[in-house]
Formats: sequence, C-alpha cells, structure tokens
Amino acid sequence: MSRRVSLPGASELFGGAAPKQTKPEKRTTTDSTAGPSTVRSRTAVTDDRKSSGRIRHDTKITVYVTEEELLGLEQTRLALRAEHGLMADRGRIVREAIDVLLADFVDHGPDSVLVRRLKASE
Repeated sequence: MSRRVSLPGASELFGGAAPKQTKPEKRTTTDSTAGPSTVRSRTAVTDDRKSSGRIRHDTKITVYVTEEELLGLEQTRLALRAEHGLMADRGRIVREAIDVLLADFVDHGPDSVLVRRLKASE
C-alpha cells in the first residue's frame, strides 16, 4: 500500500484548462500613412514602444544581481504597492526599466543615461 497522497491537478482545481493568453501585437517599423516600403526612423518607433506587461513571455534571460540590487528592486515593488496602489512583480518592473532605458538610448544616443553610466563604469 502506497503512503503517497494523490493530489488534484491544476485542471481539477481550476475547472478546466487555463485561460488562453493573447499574443502581443507585433510592432512594425513601416509607417501606415506611407507606402509599405517606407520605414520610419528608429526614433519614431519609440513613440509606439510600450513594455510588454503581464503576458506570457517566450524568451528568457538570466540576470545576476547583487543582494543590494535585489533588495532595492523588492523595496521598489513594495513602494509601488503601498504608495501608488500598483501591483507589479519584479519581472514587470525590470521590463519597464529596460523599456525606459532603451527609449532614452534611442532618443538621446551618446547623451543617454545608458551611455553615460557605461562610460563611467569603464
């Protein structure tokens, strides 16, 4: 006789298959007001940029952070919740930060925060 307890699966607990998530819209670099071969400048693409938010992400990277950076990220998450009523997990905060940093780089190039910080750390 087995001592293992049989537990219900996710489908039994949640009444069927998990809800399907929609895929994010693909961003195009063509200007809809011009012909399909007209490509907008890289700066114009940032106007349409938006963090992917809470969707299923098919690509993963691993980033190692210091304990201090992780603590700062967690404190930011809690401050967003306590002071602004915003619920965001650490991944969402990181994706938003990446989006902001990349948009700043596209808009300001050599004067961007990213370039300045990387030069300072050399």
